[in-house]
Amino acid sequence: MAGKKHLIIADPFPQTLERIFTKETWERLTKVADVVSSDEEHMDGAQFDSLLPEAVAIIGQTAMPKERLDKAPNLRVIFNVEGNFYQNIDYAECFRRNIRVLNCGAVYARPVAEMALAMAIDLARGITWEHMRFKEGTERYVLAGNTESRMLTGASVGLIGFGLLGRSLRPLLVPFGCPVKVYDPWLPESVIREHGCEPASLDEVLSTSDFLFILAGVTNENKGFLGKREFDLIRSSAAVMLMSRAAVVDFDEFTRQVTIGRFKAATDVFPTEPCAKDHPIRNASHVLLSPHRAGGIPQAFHMIGEMLVDDFELIMKNLAPVRMQPAQPEIVSRLASKPVK
Repeated sequence: MAGKKHLIIADPFPQTLERIFTKETWERLTKVADVVSSDEEHMDGAQFDSLLPEAVAIIGQTAMPKERLDKAPNLRVIFNVEGNFYQNIDYAECFRRNIRVLNCGAVYARPVAEMALAMAIDLARGITWEHMRFKEGTERYVLAGNTESRMLTGASVGLIGFGLLGRSLRPLLVPFGCPVKVYDPWLPESVIREHGCEPASLDEVLSTSDFLFILAGVTNENKGFLGKREFDLIRSSAAVMLMSRAAVVDFDEFTRQVTIGRFKAATDVFPTEPCAKDHPIRNASHVLLSPHRAGGIPQAFHMIGEMLVDDFELIMKNLAPVRMQPAQPEIVSRLASKPVK
């Protein structure tokens, strides 16, 4: 029927529609679509299934096995608004049916990169630790408070992983004149060199970096690939920033290394979140702790809504989406992130 609006199912947990849509982007979306959501964190499964026959789009991370896809003959796109390609979707069936599965992960890359840089400078200059001493009345002035400080400028930098996070961090390092080595087995060396970095082996990156950024996503192949052998290669004077996923490291060994002061470190991610109150990393004296807040800032959340509406309008015009990250068969089959329950 002419003028009939498209139907979108919204089941965005752990996001909320209020968080990701500004008033302006919500008005853009609802001009062309009826968005049906639930007052609960998760939409009831029966309600969700009842909407599938007419839905052209889904906003959220709801499980979409083949049985559900069979109920959705008009489905054109699934918008993942959490940031991971979870293994609760039959991607092969989506590819076969030309259903787009799009991810908002790109919105977090720059905020996380900025936080990683901030943590590196903090570790290098002891900002947080000296602040805490000042509050306690035990501050140390001038050189006495700088015996372990160093500059980021000109220091050797290593990046483990050069996807969205690594490519967002690289330009932020340019003003510091740092030589940057990159380990990423998923990329040809030419791509790394195009960004002004030197391709290197994992062991070389670990053993030669003054500042080491762990930025790799977690896959079925690299869970815990940074363990004791790898940590033992890191310089004792190095600063290590764990910014992507805790599962890429042996977190117990990471905790042990920073507890004994093998190197300084900062982490924004933990194996279980919230982190257990009695986790030993809370008492480690050589680590900065951040409760997975590097990427989750209002500007990033609002950008999700903007990107989603941009791509939805394109798809409804039979054009390719250009804002969000599309699922690729070679990638999604290897990823190992688990949905938030």
